[in-house]
Amino acid sequence: MTTRIARRFAVSVALAALGLATPALAQDKTVKIGVLNDMSSLYADIGGPNSVAAVKMAVEDSGLKAKGWTIEVLSGDHQNKPDIGVNIARQWIDADKVDAIADTPNSGVALAVSNLVKEKNSVLLNSGAATADLTGKACNPNTISFTYDTYMLANGTGKALTKAGGDTWFFLTADYAFGHALERDTGNVVTQTGGKVLGAVRHPLNTSDFSSFLLQAQSSKAKVIGLANAGGDTTNSIKQAAEFGIVQGGQKLAALLLFINDVHALGLKTAQGLTFTESFYWDLNDKTREWSKRFQKASPKGSMPSMTVAGLYAEILHYLKAMEALGSNPRDGAKVVAKMKELPTDDPLFGKGPLRADGRRLIPAYLFEVKKPEESKGLWDYYKLIATIAPEDAAKPLEASDCPLVKK
Repeated sequence: MTTRIARRFAVSVALAALGLATPALAQDKTVKIGVLNDMSSLYADIGGPNSVAAVKMAVEDSGLKAKGWTIEVLSGDHQNKPDIGVNIARQWIDADKVDAIADTPNSGVALAVSNLVKEKNSVLLNSGAATADLTGKACNPNTISFTYDTYMLANGTGKALTKAGGDTWFFLTADYAFGHALERDTGNVVTQTGGKVLGAVRHPLNTSDFSSFLLQAQSSKAKVIGLANAGGDTTNSIKQAAEFGIVQGGQKLAALLLFINDVHALGLKTAQGLTFTESFYWDLNDKTREWSKRFQKASPKGSMPSMTVAGLYAEILHYLKAMEALGSNPRDGAKVVAKMKELPTDDPLFGKGPLRADGRRLIPAYLFEVKKPEESKGLWDYYKLIATIAPEDAAKPLEASDCPLVKK
C-alpha cells in the first residue's frame, strides 16, 4: 500500500512538472544576437564597433525589454576569413545558443555562414555582404539581405555612367567572392547598356600598393575604371589613382561601392566628383537625420552611420518584431525568417517595403555624387543626390531570379 501511494505521488509530481514546463517553454523570451564582422581591418570603419552600437540601439528601440524579453548582443571579428567566421558562428550557435548572426561584411564569409545557418536552422541577418548570390543561386530559408547587393550597385552606378558616355570599362577587382560578383554584375549592365568591357585585373584583399594594377587600368585606355572593391581597398586605390593622374588624364573612376566613412577618410578634395550608389544617407530626410544624430552619440568614433550600419539597425528591428509576433522564441530559424517575410517592413530609415521570397528587402537606391569642398556646409555634408532608383529597379526581378525558393 505504501509503495502504491508513493508511486501515485511520484506520477502526480511528474505530471505537475510537465504542466509547469509547457507554459515555460511556450514563453521563451530570451534572444541572443551575434554581430560578426571585421573589427580590426579594412572594413572596420564601415561596420565594426559601429555595427554593434546600431544593433544595441535597435534592441532598445524595439521595446521588447520592457515587455519581459531578455536580449543579449555578442560580437566577433571574422578577420575577413571564411574559416574563422564559420568557426565563430558554429561556436555561437552550438555552445552559446545564439539565435541570429548579423552583419557579415565580406561575401566569402557571408556565403559560408549562410550555409551553416541553414544546416543549424539558425538565422543570418545580412547587411554587410554585397554578393547578390545570397538571394540568388545561394539563397536559403534562413538568410535575408536587407540593405544592398551587387545587382543594385551595378544597375545604379554602372548603368548611369555608361549612359552618360562612359561606354568602355576596365575593372580593378578585389580577388574574392564580393569583387567577382560586383565585376560580373556591373559588366553585364555595361554590355546591356551598349558599352564594352575591355578587361580586368584582380588584386588581393587589403592591398597597400595598387601601382601595377592602376598602370594596367590606365594603359587599357578605358573611359571608366570600375573599382570593384570596398573599404580600405577603395580608399587606397583612389588615393593612388590621384598620384598617377588618372582622372586628370581623362579617365573616370567609378567607385562601385563607396561608404560615407570612405569619403570622410579621403576628404572632399580627393573624393569630389565620385559617382556611386547607396540605399541610405544620413541627410536624406528628417527621420534619417534624427536617427543618425542619435547614432553619432552612440558611435565609438562619433561617426555618422554607413549604409550597412543603418540597414543592420532596421533589420534587427524587423527581426525582433517577428519574434514578438511569434509570441516567444521558437528556436527555429526558418520559422522566424518566414514570419519576417510575412510581416510588412516599416522603419524610420528605409520606410515600408516587402521582404521577398528570396530574402531580399525591396527599398529605393540613390545615385550620389561627392560634393566639391566649396559645396559642403560642414563635417559629414558630403553627398548630393543625382537620381533616385525605384525599389523594383534596385533589386533583381523575381522572374529572373535563380533562387530555388522562388516559384515561377
